[in-house]
Amino acid sequence: MLVYMSVVGNTRAFVNKVDHPKLEITEDNCQEVTVDEDFIAIIPTYDEGTTELMWRFMETGDNAKFCRGVMGGGNRNFAQLFCYTAKDFAEDFQVPLLHMFEFQGSAYDVDLLEKEISKIDNSTHSSR
Repeated sequence: MLVYMSVVGNTRAFVNKVDHPKLEITEDNCQEVTVDEDFIAIIPTYDEGTTELMWRFMETGDNAKFCRGVMGGGNRNFAQLFCYTAKDFAEDFQVPLLHMFEFQGSAYDVDLLEKEISKIDNSTHSSR
């Protein structure tokens, strides 16, 4: 599963480029939704107040234990601040930073996302 938030639509557009189950985290559901399957978190780069709802989602129930990694979206014009939100998320929840993409992502970025999904699907099936 892909768990994401989108502020202006770039992250949503990126996530919608793959045919895979998705869950968009919003202010309305961030503390109500729990998951019971492995997922990749996909987070845009914004100030802490804007992206805090992803942290609240992760702290709800056992959600954090199902996160297998994070991908971050951002704008390379922000130099060292490019995808800092995803970097902080990876550090805070001790998950791998899988990839960083710009805006809505390129075909290359989508390919990398599909490969990460495949890795999770394969490891889930082999452990059953």
